[in-house]
Amino acid sequence: MFNIDQIVKALQTDKGHQRTAMSGAAGLAAGMLLSRGGLGKLAGSAVQLGAVAAVGGLAYSAWQNYQKNQQTSAPAPSQDAFIPAPNDQRGQEELGKSLVRSMIAAAKADGKIDAEEKEAIFGKLETMNLSSEEKAWVFDELSSPLDINAVVARADTPEHATEIYAASLVAITADTAAERAYLDALASKLKLDPALVAEIHKAAGEKAPESSPTPPSTFAYSPSTSNV
Repeated sequence: MFNIDQIVKALQTDKGHQRTAMSGAAGLAAGMLLSRGGLGKLAGSAVQLGAVAAVGGLAYSAWQNYQKNQQTSAPAPSQDAFIPAPNDQRGQEELGKSLVRSMIAAAKADGKIDAEEKEAIFGKLETMNLSSEEKAWVFDELSSPLDINAVVARADTPEHATEIYAASLVAITADTAAERAYLDALASKLKLDPALVAEIHKAAGEKAPESSPTPPSTFAYSPSTSNV
């Protein structure tokens, strides 16, 4: 089974005190989001929960608030739809891969994973107790061109779509036009209600998008060549 938490730790390359590519993932492991709404409602810390449960908790909290505000009679999804049971190793692994892929793709949106960043991550991977398969998987994800459709393809349920967006959001600062455009395109392609997107931002302690995502039929995202 893939050790998702170890892989997330390898992606942490916080330089100084600034958030750089993947430092949002570092925040998950460090419990950075616990005081920001969603994860504060979960027992323990993000370190104890693990990255998958931390993102799942954030997405679950956002979904609950979204449904409450919609005043709908539709039954709310259970927490199990966001966080696979501890004994569901396959579910944990597949969701973990989806979330890590989402984080890496989001960091590529503004060309932040440069050669130096990759070398730092590769160096950390080599020091960790990871299998050759796990290391090769991360290498491939980091080296491949940005493909937002590959990220979206992992959203096999509305709950997983919510988690994929949440993971992407916490992986970046979303303070550049390219990052905001990527998140808008992702929300559109994932078919997330703008009100739900706003709740995800709120749960993560991030500023809500200034405008609603453009419909998938009219939006075209063009990544920078520096993302390859």
